[in-house]
Amino acid sequence: MSFTLLIHGGAGNITPAIMNAQQEAEYTEGLKEALDKGYEVLAGGGSALDAVVAAISTMEDNPLFNAGRGSVFTKKGLNEMDASLMNGKDLAAGAVAGVRNIKNPIVLTREVMLHSGHVMLSGSGATEFALSHGFELAPDEYFFNRSRYDQWLEIRDTNFTQLDHKGDNLKGAPLPNPGNKFGTVGAVACDAEGNLAAGTSTGGMTNKRFGRIGDSPVIGAGTYANNATCAISCTGHGEFFLRAVVAHDISCLMEYKNLSLQEACNVVVKDKLVKMGGEGGLIAVDAHNNYDFCFNSAGMYRGMRNSEGKEVVAYYGK
Repeated sequence: MSFTLLIHGGAGNITPAIMNAQQEAEYTEGLKEALDKGYEVLAGGGSALDAVVAAISTMEDNPLFNAGRGSVFTKKGLNEMDASLMNGKDLAAGAVAGVRNIKNPIVLTREVMLHSGHVMLSGSGATEFALSHGFELAPDEYFFNRSRYDQWLEIRDTNFTQLDHKGDNLKGAPLPNPGNKFGTVGAVACDAEGNLAAGTSTGGMTNKRFGRIGDSPVIGAGTYANNATCAISCTGHGEFFLRAVVAHDISCLMEYKNLSLQEACNVVVKDKLVKMGGEGGLIAVDAHNNYDFCFNSAGMYRGMRNSEGKEVVAYYGK
């Protein structure tokens, strides 16, 4: 039986002009390591769900990405993380929002899915649940990253937030910054049984206030999986992805209008989002192992490996 794994490490103004050879090598290594971990699960007969968790956990452990250990800093100088996970076989889902000191939020989402009786837990309640289920908290020092901290220092005394490298004021007007990048990570998979799964994890916005939550932990917006249609993980300007219900919209176009995976992705990402002013992208796979990298930004950190022996690792536009 065939199987496929896709991952992403964020989208945005990712061009050769902002990447040097060392950075390319680092991102290539980080993406390949995540592909290795997830693919190992699938090749061993494991589930799409477990492969997604393995791949995302690897990226959460890598400070190169804005998730887990590499999470950005909030207005208060803290690290707050969001994540979600969905199983296409039974539409089970788990999510956490605004959690702190959780080493691998994606692992916690699986625990929420399987053992909480709920879909989404947030803040201190999610932490309480984690502790009650044997999760060991990581200290603040574990999440400290000098480059992320310096990003925050530049804007901490302003009312601006940054989508990794791009500023937006409280009224939503973007600051000019040619180096913007959305650092969310995610994975989607189709296993040998034809089951789908999707997951997404992020550290959110630099200097964010008021407990802001984007699309990453919201089922149907940043993450969705249904064996009948597709598995989707998104990355981009979360407010637009929330308003467009991007992940579920693609599934609906496939289910109700019989569009192919690629057709549905193109409608939502390259037409609907563009008209709204939303920037970003997504990874997608269906139960027939068709897959797509779809983005309207200059680039997206991305990777794919399948049982046919094909592998893709890329950052720039198609």
